[in-house]
Amino acid sequence: MAENVLSFMREPSPPEVQELLHRGSFSEAKSRILRLLEGAEGVGRVRLLFELERMERVLHEYPYTVEEAFALLSREVSGLTREEFASLIRAGCVDSLSVDGELRVFRRFVPNAFWLCPELKARRVRGEDEREAIAREALRWRAERVVAAAREKGGGYVLPLRYRVEARLKVRDRGGCRSALRVWLPLPRQDELHPEVRIVEASPQPRYVAPPDHPQRTLYFEPEPGVDEVRVVYEYVSRGFHVEVDPSRVEEGYPEELSQYVDERPPHIVFTPLLREIAAEVVGSERNPYLKARRIWDWVTSNVRYTYAQDYALYDNISEYVATHRRGDCGMQALLLITLCRIAGVPARWQSGWYMNPVSHGMHDWAQFYVEPYGWLYADPSFGNRVRGESWRSEFYFGSTEGYRLAANVEVSAQFTPPKHHFRSDPVDSQRGEVECEEGNLYYDKWDFELKLLEVESIEEAEE
Repeated sequence: MAENVLSFMREPSPPEVQELLHRGSFSEAKSRILRLLEGAEGVGRVRLLFELERMERVLHEYPYTVEEAFALLSREVSGLTREEFASLIRAGCVDSLSVDGELRVFRRFVPNAFWLCPELKARRVRGEDEREAIAREALRWRAERVVAAAREKGGGYVLPLRYRVEARLKVRDRGGCRSALRVWLPLPRQDELHPEVRIVEASPQPRYVAPPDHPQRTLYFEPEPGVDEVRVVYEYVSRGFHVEVDPSRVEEGYPEELSQYVDERPPHIVFTPLLREIAAEVVGSERNPYLKARRIWDWVTSNVRYTYAQDYALYDNISEYVATHRRGDCGMQALLLITLCRIAGVPARWQSGWYMNPVSHGMHDWAQFYVEPYGWLYADPSFGNRVRGESWRSEFYFGSTEGYRLAANVEVSAQFTPPKHHFRSDPVDSQRGEVECEEGNLYYDKWDFELKLLEVESIEEAEE
């Protein structure tokens, strides 16, 4: 099993620190942690240092005062009053928290407000972006073609696309870094989804390229002094997948080498009492692994709303959070589905990187689950969410993928090769890179990442 960079989270913070953080008394919590660090060592010390790091990230995630947030939402909702805005905060439609007595508002609260309180959409000043509508149609067109091609073939991977992309990371502010930079960029894994991956050019030359099957594959750079940018161009093939599953053919059990995919992986895949209760209620007496997964899929896609998330480092247990609050982004929904499947004895795993629609692309996470004799199937709960009101999505994205994908990861919180020495900017996923130096990690506010789609073309499938 891949090394878990968040294994120290098994050690809880001291109760007095937890209480101060829960109250939002950050200054007092920081003072208390600094005193505790004087005698701390081992895992307990790492956990305390992580709490200091998390407090800094909260301030980054909640940058707005109430007045600033009101001004921003007023531009999006016609006729918004201060009294109404206060009621939206009280109702939880506007994400906020108290830090040392001051109410702060989440940096992505505006789109979340429309998801959490849909009645606001009728008063939205701006309509749907035309590009988003075109991308949505391109997605449906592609999914329909994948299904048709797979049925003609008898199921499996079809309609390969060759992508050429450029990934670029540029450090704007070295912060406290006086020593050399160390940079990791995500790279697609080579597997059934991506049968071909080829690096075309890189600047500077990477010091290390992780193996094709690395659970979180990266290119590693050590730029020369004065060089603040790394760049790579690579090509990869991505394929759509669809298979018609006959539940009567599904067998119980799975290969021994997949046992890690029914295990817990703290802190975000943990079989808590709440999650065990949900899994038992949802699955009931069902014994067929495929139908178990289907019941879990139906529950997650019917009960969890899509919302933007905080920095993943700020959650103690993502799957528990999603189950409790019934909200979360693509990765959070995937983690809940994975956890419930594992509790039910169905192997399930993470997959993530980018959604590579030629019209519009962006970071994305999804899941896979395993059933005999069909092997690994796909499950993308945020794309298949029933709240979207598009029934084709809930059917297609349980088992299939359209192939507009760039998958660099098949595990959460896996250590890079070579390993990162300091806390990662994203300790769960790996989609836009990581930067550090001897003195510490460089967070997202110190650098920019861009993934540019240079070219995409359909290619002929090889004769089998």
